[in-house]
Amino acid sequence: MSGFRGLDGMGVLVTGAGRGIGEATATRLAQEGARVGVLDRDDDMAQATAAAIRSAGGDATGYAADISDAAAVRHAVDAFEAKVGVIQGLVNNAGFDHAADFIDTDPELWHRLIDVNLMGPLHVTHTLLPRMLAAGKGRVVSIASDAARVGSSGEAVYAACKAGVVALSKSVAREMATRGITLNVVAPGPTDTTLFREFDSSGRLAPALERAIPMKRLGQPEDYPGLIAFLLSDDAAFITGQVISVSGGLTMHG
Repeated sequence: MSGFRGLDGMGVLVTGAGRGIGEATATRLAQEGARVGVLDRDDDMAQATAAAIRSAGGDATGYAADISDAAAVRHAVDAFEAKVGVIQGLVNNAGFDHAADFIDTDPELWHRLIDVNLMGPLHVTHTLLPRMLAAGKGRVVSIASDAARVGSSGEAVYAACKAGVVALSKSVAREMATRGITLNVVAPGPTDTTLFREFDSSGRLAPALERAIPMKRLGQPEDYPGLIAFLLSDDAAFITGQVISVSGGLTMHG
């Protein structure tokens, strides 16, 4: 039985669900009874996540798409919609980062970061919103970063993209507020994922962050799905346009 109202039987698309926070989120949503579309650029990873969910008794299907490619996104959404009918939930999770001081970066890297971290959520959200409007209900949860709120050395363009996701979510939340659709943002702090380990290739950053975080540890992928599931549910129907930090106390916003 679903722990949150409205999730049982809901079609929810999760991007970047082949690993990390996306995988943990897809797994939790399936446990809540949602019918999950596992979208990832890496088809093998998407299929592995979906297979693991099905073997545990959940409903999940894997789809391969690069979210920076609008046509690929539409194709995957069409395929998932053909399977589950109305898609009422979206988790914009997929992301990409590369550590470098801004002065040492170039437009080629900027475009790579922007294509995935900003254009990707734009493509997926823009594809799904008209379908949600037709259904009269929709829930969008985008995974940003506390870097969008406070900045982060070595992540200037990534942080700018995530700030764009925050502004997009708030703006569209206002546009959709009377039309049955909510948009909210979860802003993780430093999290022990493959993406973080690639960012912290020297291994020196993690111990310093653990000392700085009041809870004295990095986040884990499993720290986020409960909040994401809540924001997708009818229990959060009166919450929209919000940004919620999950950072072990590293950032505290009033």
